Amino acid sequence: MNRSLLENPSGTVPSGQPVPDSYVRQLAERVSATCEGVSEAEAAALSSASDEPLYDGAAMITRSCASRKFDTCSIINGKSGRCPEDCKWCAQSAHYHSHIAEYPLVSTARLVEAAALSRSHGIGRFSIVTSGRRLKPDEVSALCSSVREVAAKTGMKLCLSAGLLDEEDLKAFREAGISRYHCNLEASPSCFGDYCTTHTQSEKVSTLEAARNAGMEICSGGIIGMGETIIQRIGLAFALRSLGVKSVPVNILSPIPGTPLENVPLLPEKEILRTIAIFRFILPDAALRFAGGRARLSDKTTLEAYRIGINASIMGDMLTTAGADIGKDMARIHSAGYIL
Repeated sequence: MNRSLLENPSGTVPSGQPVPDSYVRQLAERVSATCEGVSEAEAAALSSASDEPLYDGAAMITRSCASRKFDTCSIINGKSGRCPEDCKWCAQSAHYHSHIAEYPLVSTARLVEAAALSRSHGIGRFSIVTSGRRLKPDEVSALCSSVREVAAKTGMKLCLSAGLLDEEDLKAFREAGISRYHCNLEASPSCFGDYCTTHTQSEKVSTLEAARNAGMEICSGGIIGMGETIIQRIGLAFALRSLGVKSVPVNILSPIPGTPLENVPLLPEKEILRTIAIFRFILPDAALRFAGGRARLSDKTTLEAYRIGINASIMGDMLTTAGADIGKDMARIHSAGYIL
């Protein structure tokens, strides 16, 4: 079976039948040599691979194709709550009652303070994240002014996540000092509509394309553990690959009381690792970035995630949930053999 699959990338594995370890190893060797990701059929086959060969294959690809310079960033919730969108995972949606803080754009002084603190911890990037479908014109103007001051006073590389902006606004932010724009696809195209109905994934894609046209790098990933299948996660990875995304946040759902997903069971650590490994087979040279939800993972799982694919991370607190200890994170990253 392994020869026929390797010679026919469109081949499939019978349902429930694991692929041979040799098949996984040969795929890993091929990807490591070319740094070109597997096909969709091959990725689907990997979903039935045994753990150890899957992890070892992903580790081989990570060593060969992914950067050994660990990409760190931090985020600040620059505008919180009252979002009109109905994303089922989100505590900031006005559709749900999740009891989070609500406030308008934070002050320039607060942004400078947070960016300077991140820099003092050795974090490489600072990202401003705002709630809502998109910023209003006066908010764009005010935030551009703040961004200029943050850039001048801290010298940090700056990122922004501010919803479905158009190219004109994105150009203004690029001129102010934003070098990377973030807009998660969140889920596979096949199931995005199950989790959000007030905007489409195609609108997100248009925003990412506009950001690239404005001269920015783009950052986009998604959330795993919302109830989707492994095949749907694979679909998300291929959607990201089709856009040429090189910075891919991997969020693990933290079910938040008051949201429609509050009772979704936590994704097992083994399933998280298998997802990361398959993502590395699909996206061999991307920065796979630990994001929300990973603070609950054991040290053993975290270190294994670094070995098999994770080579970037959001550090410190997340938007509405507590993050991991920065000092502990830095030590683990060093111990995993990465350069900071």
